[in-house]
Amino acid sequence: MPVAARKLCAPMSRARSFPPLARADARVLILGSMPGAESLRRREYYAHPHNQFWPIMGALFGAGRELPYDERVARLLDRGVAVWDVLKHCERPGSLDSAIVRDSEVVNDFGAFFRAHPAIDAIFFNGAKSESVFRRAVALPGRPPRCTRLPSTSPAHAGVSRAAKLAAWRRIGETL
Repeated sequence: MPVAARKLCAPMSRARSFPPLARADARVLILGSMPGAESLRRREYYAHPHNQFWPIMGALFGAGRELPYDERVARLLDRGVAVWDVLKHCERPGSLDSAIVRDSEVVNDFGAFFRAHPAIDAIFFNGAKSESVFRRAVALPGRPPRCTRLPSTSPAHAGVSRAAKLAAWRRIGETL
C-alpha cells in the first residue's frame, strides 16, 4: 500500500520494544517482532486478551494469565526462558506485523544480548515476521543457537487452532 494511502487508513506511529525478560542463566529465547498497541499501552509483553502466548505459557510452565504479570514472568525466568523482540523500534500503524514499515526497522543488539546470556542454545520465533527479520538483519559470530519458528500466538493468526499452537509450542518444554 502506498505511504499516502496508509496515512489515510491509520496514523503511523513509532513503536519501541521493551527490554528483554531474561536472567543470565537463560537457556531458551522466545522472540517476537514488536509489541502490539495493547502491550505498549500496558507495558507488558503479550498483553492483548486474545493473544495465546500467556495461555500457552500457562499450559507449559504454569505461567498463565490468571497470575499477575510479574509472577508469570518470574515463572518463565525460573524455567530458563527469556522473552524479547527482534525489533528495537519501527514505524507501524496499528499492531499488525504486516504493517511494519520495513525501512524503519531497527533490530535489537543481539551481540550484546548473547554475550550476556551465553547459555542460550535455542531461539523460538513467535511467528514468521520475527524469524524473517532476525535471519535478514542479525549476524551472530560463532555457533548460532538452534532456531525454530512456531505459529504466532497473535489473535491475527487465527487460522491455526489454540490446540495446534500449543502442540507446536511444546517444543520449548522439550528443549529445556
